[in-house]
Amino acid sequence: MGELTDKIKGNVNEALGKLKQNSDDPATRDKGAAQEIKGKAQQAIGKVKGALGDDI
Repeated sequence: MGELTDKIKGNVNEALGKLKQNSDDPATRDKGAAQEIKGKAQQAIGKVKGALGDDI
């Protein structure tokens, strides 16, 4: 996966995670928080790949 792909997936996961956190179900809120963290991590990976180049 390239830099752009990681950043897009990260944005999607972060947005979906934020939406899930507005649920009335505590389990769904917890999953949303985890998904938001996953999205932030994916974005960070994309930034690192961008800095190092897509050859990694």
